[in-house]
Amino acid sequence: MNTITTNVHFVIDFDSTFTQVEALDILGEIALTGHPQKVERLQKIKEVTDLGMAGELSLRESLEARIRLLDARREHLDELVTRLKKLVSRSVSRNKHFFEQYADRTYIVSNGFKEFIVPVVTGLGIKAEHVFANDFVFDASGNITDFNRQNVLSSNGGKVKQIEQLRLEGEIHMIGDGYTDYEVKKAGVAKKFYAFTENIERDQVKAYADHIAPSFDEILFDNKMSGALSYPKNRIKMLLLENVHPNALAKLKADGFSVESYPAGLDEDELVEKIKGIHVLGIRSKTQVTAKVLQAADKLMAIGAFCIGTNQIDLEAALAKGVAVFNAPFSNTRSVVELAIAEIIMLMRGIPDKSADMHRGKWSKTASNSFEIRGKKLGIIGYGNIGSQLSVLAENLGMQVHYYDIEERLALGNATKCESLEELLQLADVVTLHIDGRPENTGFFTKEHFDLMKNGVIFLNLARGPVVDVPALKAAIQSGKIRGTGVDVFPEEPKSNNDPFESELIGLPNTILTPHIGGSTLEAQENIADFVPNKIMDYINTGNTALSVNFPNITLPKLNNAHRLIHIHSNKPGVLAKINKVLAEHDANIDGQYLKTNETVGYVITDINKAYDKDLITALKKIEHTIKFRVLY
Repeated sequence: MNTITTNVHFVIDFDSTFTQVEALDILGEIALTGHPQKVERLQKIKEVTDLGMAGELSLRESLEARIRLLDARREHLDELVTRLKKLVSRSVSRNKHFFEQYADRTYIVSNGFKEFIVPVVTGLGIKAEHVFANDFVFDASGNITDFNRQNVLSSNGGKVKQIEQLRLEGEIHMIGDGYTDYEVKKAGVAKKFYAFTENIERDQVKAYADHIAPSFDEILFDNKMSGALSYPKNRIKMLLLENVHPNALAKLKADGFSVESYPAGLDEDELVEKIKGIHVLGIRSKTQVTAKVLQAADKLMAIGAFCIGTNQIDLEAALAKGVAVFNAPFSNTRSVVELAIAEIIMLMRGIPDKSADMHRGKWSKTASNSFEIRGKKLGIIGYGNIGSQLSVLAENLGMQVHYYDIEERLALGNATKCESLEELLQLADVVTLHIDGRPENTGFFTKEHFDLMKNGVIFLNLARGPVVDVPALKAAIQSGKIRGTGVDVFPEEPKSNNDPFESELIGLPNTILTPHIGGSTLEAQENIADFVPNKIMDYINTGNTALSVNFPNITLPKLNNAHRLIHIHSNKPGVLAKINKVLAEHDANIDGQYLKTNETVGYVITDINKAYDKDLITALKKIEHTIKFRVLY
């Protein structure tokens, strides 16, 4: 385990650094409860705080203004401490072991107040005598009326003076988010100033920093010290393409990752360049992650498909590179099903043509070729998540449901399984495709299949563009064999909304063309933006691969006081024995070990006690057939 090699002292600010918030802002929320000017005063307190942190208002002026606005009492401080303990910065909280181990070299120097700082920081191992902060002044009734003006930290430049008085021997590293923290470095008292940005970023402060630290893990990593994480999350780069929902971006950033978002897809050559240095890639349906792209991915650990399908990803090439792939198999199911139901009703009534006539000023009121869906036979090709849910809703609307799937699927409700595709096509009044886009499904639905269908059938493809022979579909529409069509997916689709759309199906009668929006509802995108990031974060943070579409699936127990080693290797005999041999040679005590394999790779997770050395890691990486290795914590 790494230790401090020089006599370094860490001096840490409290507000918005040790904790996620400015404590006086929270005290204002407590003290001003029920006050008629609460909103106005809280806003003013925030404005004063920001001016002080940016160096645009003197410290003493800032303190005086906030004390006047607070209207606080001694009795409010207990509630404040309770709240602040729940608002300790996440990277600080997970590194409690560091503060306990280096209590002699860790200090809190703050322009905040001891009355609430000491109870919070001592809970993480910092010594009470190492806390230097202001003091409140109370009147006989317990009202906070002022601050101790004799305290050096109540004056401008107080942090510099306070640290000078400590006479610490060795290097001082100042960690904070405000201008007064930078002043310690500016005065020559601190060797290094870390601008802490986990909770708030101030451009004026970042401009002066020796090092920008999005987390406390980054500070420990920069000092080559062991922390709760072996690699800071802010150094894990994520690239989200195709306008992934902003909730996903916010969720990943909130967990500490470095995230870049791009509104459109990228072609192969563009992605080959962009993928370099990226640890996690997020895509939707347009971006093709080919073997060439994966070969260029020098650091890629995971791919998140923010959609149902994964045919746009070379899953075998990803697996061979040790890249886990996650998707959202259930999140937009309802949205696709609702679109299918809506289009079936619209096409049975001939609404697309009637609507077009109305827009041209033509009144076409007639019941000719207009039908209810009740009693009609619905043929579902592909009875997976979408097909089976469509089955339930369609039956509730009075349709007779028949389905065909190459896998054995349990019928829901009164649905009837067809033994062959031909059987389904010959009986269905409505045929809808819900198969996946695996390569062997390309050109799945051909002219011969259209010929088998009833005359005047309704046909939907909300699955994948390449699965249908489009010229054959066009011919079937023009001949009248198909009298209503809904198509949401196409063999070639624009990369973005700025690119033109071309299709042989444009202008055909009673035809609904939609721009691959089956799963594009706000509800579905929000569900996906919640589900996929959770799977990615779980994999990066714990090693869990549950529901990965290409990796051996493992669900792991929570780990306490140990290191978790992740070893991905080609599935060859004897690798696990070699791993354990290396661990034994380095006296690593195994707390738990988990192995899962598939035809291509083996996935081994080993939890060992805290005592290990760098040579162990090097030896594990050198084991024959190793694809990827990482230490989680």
